[in-house]
Amino acid sequence: MTKFWIALTAVPLFHFALVAPVIADPAAEKLVDDALPLMYHSCKSVVDETKGDAAEIEKVVSALVAVTLYNHEIDISKHVKTEAEKTALRDKFVEALGKECKRDKDALLAGAIDDAVVSALSSK
Repeated sequence: MTKFWIALTAVPLFHFALVAPVIADPAAEKLVDDALPLMYHSCKSVVDETKGDAAEIEKVVSALVAVTLYNHEIDISKHVKTEAEKTALRDKFVEALGKECKRDKDALLAGAIDDAVVSALSSK
């Protein structure tokens, strides 16, 4: 009987999974397409692979931040109005990301970024 219920829910979900990409938001698809090749990074691997190049690290982090903001439906313009507020929020994010990565250098970077974004916005 259990297999019946699993099949009953799994089959419709599988069909939805096939259709979902077709109805996805084009902007979201672009964010994911840009970030997908970078999702494997850990806090340590992004530094190792870029040889510590700050500009390259920022490209990776920016792509992953964009996905986090989209996933959480965060509109930064609702949180910051001035350049000073933007700088302060960025500093909070950088500090929070540093703490996340210091806690576990092998942590998945996307997860650390997600936590750092939430932390930075909640400490405002």
